[in-house]
Amino acid sequence: MERAKKEQVVAELHEKLQRASAAILTDFKGLTVAEMTALRGALAAEEVEYQVVKNTLMRLASRDTGAAVLEPHLKGTCAIAIGYGDPAVAAKVLKKFSKEKEKFQIKACALGDRLLDPDQVSHLAELPPREHLLAKLLGTLNAVPTSLVTVLSGVPRAFVGVLAAVQRKREEA
Repeated sequence: MERAKKEQVVAELHEKLQRASAAILTDFKGLTVAEMTALRGALAAEEVEYQVVKNTLMRLASRDTGAAVLEPHLKGTCAIAIGYGDPAVAAKVLKKFSKEKEKFQIKACALGDRLLDPDQVSHLAELPPREHLLAKLLGTLNAVPTSLVTVLSGVPRAFVGVLAAVQRKREEA
């Protein structure tokens, strides 16, 4: 590859890594072209980019990005899945594919500027979608004022009950 072409690849990859919410490094050694095409299609359906990268170019491209934490794992055959939205989406697709194809391995993940190991990526894949988590949070936030109103209304209700009992006693006497 010519130097100008390498510089262009590094610049494009650097820009993608800066925008990425998650970058998952994988080892695709032993996969057929058909299997790689199927994986790319599954990831593309979820708006996740997947590309094979040379380790030296990846090292250069990841400088000054959150993906710089992946540098120790840049050995052997490497490909990177770059997700821009919900980071769990890419992890779910890759985890499912790794269960189907034993040769395929997840090496590491850069989530922001944090390094996740394969087990942590697996846990990330098990998270519910972002919308479900936001709905749960909203439900919890909504429950707090409702509970507070219920508790606060209990005091006047009890006071009214005591007044009613006092009134009944006076009427009986």
